[in-house]
Amino acid sequence: MFRFFKSREWALWAWLGSAIILSSLWVQVQIDVKINEWFGQFYDMIQTALGTPNAITMQEYWGSLLSFITLAGIYVLVAVLVSYFTSHFLFRWRASMVEWYHSVYDRARKIEGAAQRVQEDTIKFSRIMETLGTSLIESLMILIEFFPILIGLSIGIPIFFFGEWEYGLVTGALIWSIGGTIFLIGLGWLLRLVGIEYDLQKKEAAYRKILVIAEDDETIRPKSIDELFHDVRSIHFTSYLRYLYFNVGRIAYLQANVLSAYVFLAPAIVAGVITLGVMQQIIRAFGRVEGSMQYLLKSWPTIIELASVYKRLREFENKLKEQEQLA
Repeated sequence: MFRFFKSREWALWAWLGSAIILSSLWVQVQIDVKINEWFGQFYDMIQTALGTPNAITMQEYWGSLLSFITLAGIYVLVAVLVSYFTSHFLFRWRASMVEWYHSVYDRARKIEGAAQRVQEDTIKFSRIMETLGTSLIESLMILIEFFPILIGLSIGIPIFFFGEWEYGLVTGALIWSIGGTIFLIGLGWLLRLVGIEYDLQKKEAAYRKILVIAEDDETIRPKSIDELFHDVRSIHFTSYLRYLYFNVGRIAYLQANVLSAYVFLAPAIVAGVITLGVMQQIIRAFGRVEGSMQYLLKSWPTIIELASVYKRLREFENKLKEQEQLA
């Protein structure tokens, strides 16, 4: 799976491509920081305008909106270009995997589900990495940038439970995010979600294979097909039930998450020690830090699918190596 980064043929795409993607994501995060600053200034201006009529001019108001449009326009342009380039980058990664599978397909075709591994799982791997991989890197960058910003904004204001401790907001975000993530990882492990995804794909692969064989062999139906579809139905229904339990915990936590910043800021808001603009900056920065730390939580279903795909491809490659050693 990772020959892409070891092969000379793909070295330019692998390493230069990675550098371009990382640099572009960093630019996006820097623009996001500027947008956060804009929110503080804009909402302070709104508070002034609403409190004192004609305290600001129309020129100032439109100018503030134009500055946001400029920042947002640059962000959109960079995001679109990064997405386009990342798609090409990951297709090359998939191509490097497929290239090797093709070279050993005389042995691979004898392994159960070989066609599905080479075609379906490689494209799943690249598509999941396109969203999951880039969002992980972006989350880490956002955490690095917004962590000190949140500390700076929370100095000198009272925080629920922590008082005026300067690290109160960050600690609150850590406790809430890490606690929720650990809870859902434990729930996913208890429900064996990675295992159920793996079993589901194996049953689907067996069912599809018998259908392909049945296209040319009329003796294969209907009993064999019915038995395999019964297995498919059974594993899907089990999957639905386990995800039902998991989603109760996940969705309930994410709904409660909406109020977390307001809970921690309650003493400062009630005491009126912060302006509307500062409150918006804090809530947005808190959301960015919290969101980055909740990466595993929010991406859990996709992570489970990636783990299942990785497990199947690793098992496939191990069988190929075993065959090579026996040859």
